Amino acid sequence: MFTGIVQGVATVAAITDRPGLRTLVLQMPPGFDEGLEIGASVACDGVCLTVTERLGGNRAAFDVMQQSLDLTTLGRWTVGSTLNVERAARDGAEIGGHPLSGHVDCLGTLVAIRTPENNRVLRIGVPPSHMRYVFAKGYIAVNGASLTVAEANRREGWFEVWLIPETLRMTSFGAKREGDALNIEIERSTQVVVDTVRDALEERLGTLLPVLEKLLAERGHELAELAAPAGPKPGT
Repeated sequence: MFTGIVQGVATVAAITDRPGLRTLVLQMPPGFDEGLEIGASVACDGVCLTVTERLGGNRAAFDVMQQSLDLTTLGRWTVGSTLNVERAARDGAEIGGHPLSGHVDCLGTLVAIRTPENNRVLRIGVPPSHMRYVFAKGYIAVNGASLTVAEANRREGWFEVWLIPETLRMTSFGAKREGDALNIEIERSTQVVVDTVRDALEERLGTLLPVLEKLLAERGHELAELAAPAGPKPGT
């Protein structure tokens, strides 16, 4: 498990491809690999990877299967790419963000960037299949960072997050540009609530469920809003 509090930025130092498998050598931040053992888990831009070799000089190797390359941004990395890294949480560790599994749900797209004073605002587009789980004031993980959704627009399929200078300093978000792909992990408890509400309504309404969805759509709403968080949450 991870907390979504990024511990630094790593750089892809080398890539070796074999059939169905890619080995990544990552240059870690200073001190990041202290006590890091073979078999340990590291979230790399939100993707849980296993250390396969320690190479010294703050470098470690990771093997990535083809499915992970296809479903995440890892297949787009090149030598020199930067990424957010976090080591697995220890028992009793403070959860400064929210619990993450390191399993990416979908790819998002950075569709717009705004830079109000002392902030950076990222507008991120996600597929409708996962946008139903995104609510203003709720949590979401973007490239392994636990962030609070500032605004969500399901009709247009995007949400926004605000990044303070400290977040930009500790992550790779400052280097992102419009059009970049991002790894998205949905907050699990929100997903459970949304799916439970939908299943309960489907069970009770049966064939009337599409009628309800149509009526809500005509008024600018969606079924998922019935499971929206009741109040604001703290977050990044």
